[in-house]
Amino acid sequence: SVLALVLVLLLALSACGSDGGDEPSTTSTAPEVTEPAAPPASEAPTSEYYFADNVLVSEDVRIEITDWRVIPVGEEGNEYGDVPVIAFWYTVTNLSGSENVTPIGSWIAMFTAIQDNDPNLVNELDVGSLPDDAYLDTQMATVKEGGTVECAIAYELDDTTTPVVLHATRGLFGEDLGEQTFEIA
Repeated sequence: SVLALVLVLLLALSACGSDGGDEPSTTSTAPEVTEPAAPPASEAPTSEYYFADNVLVSEDVRIEITDWRVIPVGEEGNEYGDVPVIAFWYTVTNLSGSENVTPIGSWIAMFTAIQDNDPNLVNELDVGSLPDDAYLDTQMATVKEGGTVECAIAYELDDTTTPVVLHATRGLFGEDLGEQTFEIA
């Protein structure tokens, strides 16, 4: 599992450096949930690459969060987990034509989920199990140039009150693209 995650990260990193193209339009349908929609971003985009209002744009990809919710242990999407998770449903559009764009690899290369509940450390959340079986066959599929693919990801929560901050960068160690806070309490 860890080896697969490292492989996905390496593949996604190799996709984070080519020239961008025009942004295609996207449409998606997300699972119905009872949790509130994601909060608005605190800042408007200030450059051509950004993460704001549930949309990340970089050279290679456009990722749009279409839905999110907290899933308690034992409920659909977290049937086998030991802790509650925060799950995000999203679309990935390949802007560059790179053959290394996958839905899960693109997300992992761009986002870090943090719960600021430790006075001494940055508390990065661990990736949990896929919260939606609809994406079992497509989460690692190659997205064609101009193509848009839906996917989902979950992070294991350390508590159910501290907000989750989704922080975006261009690749794992690249330029800061922005962040959004998700109130989970």
